[in-house]
Amino acid sequence: MIGAILYWFLFAILLAAIEVEAEGKNGWAEKMPTWYRTRGIGGRLYGLLMGGKPLTGYHLFMFFLPLVAVHVGFFQGVRWTISSELIVLARYFALTVLWDYLWFILNPHYGFSKFRRENVWWHQKSYWVFNRFPIDYAIGWILSLGLTYIATKAGAPAALQEHILILIGLLVLTIVTICLSTFYHTWYWRMRAHDDRDDAGIHH
Repeated sequence: MIGAILYWFLFAILLAAIEVEAEGKNGWAEKMPTWYRTRGIGGRLYGLLMGGKPLTGYHLFMFFLPLVAVHVGFFQGVRWTISSELIVLARYFALTVLWDYLWFILNPHYGFSKFRRENVWWHQKSYWVFNRFPIDYAIGWILSLGLTYIATKAGAPAALQEHILILIGLLVLTIVTICLSTFYHTWYWRMRAHDDRDDAGIHH
């Protein structure tokens, strides 16, 4: 169980750190050379499912990447069952919520104190719980719990209990990360104090 908690947390924090490096203060791929869609079937459906957020080419691939990754066991000898698929999907939805939140915690342009509705334009269409968390987060974890509950009825009786313990462990590690995030912020700015781009042989 501890191994599972550490694995999923490491997965989430790596995804968050990659996006912090790629996006900086401009969340939701605002300044990236990718496309945005708010209209059309794809854009409207995505916005409906994602609390009004625009669909981008970047997020299209980034959301599918971990979805493929969490299924890797089925291609390496783990037997596929309905219950195991439900458990994997439950872990995926828990992961995406954690990954998104850790982006704000690790990002020195935000951090815990600045994670507010008025500071995050792509979450502004969502209802916020106590002005601290978008309702999307609660929906994601409730969905993950619901999928695990169904898995208990489909042949994995211990799935829900294990999933709850994993979520509790992830919450504890998130609190620890919040407390230690200033160390990451310091490192983030230190790495940007000077840059060797001019010596890298880049041709324009």
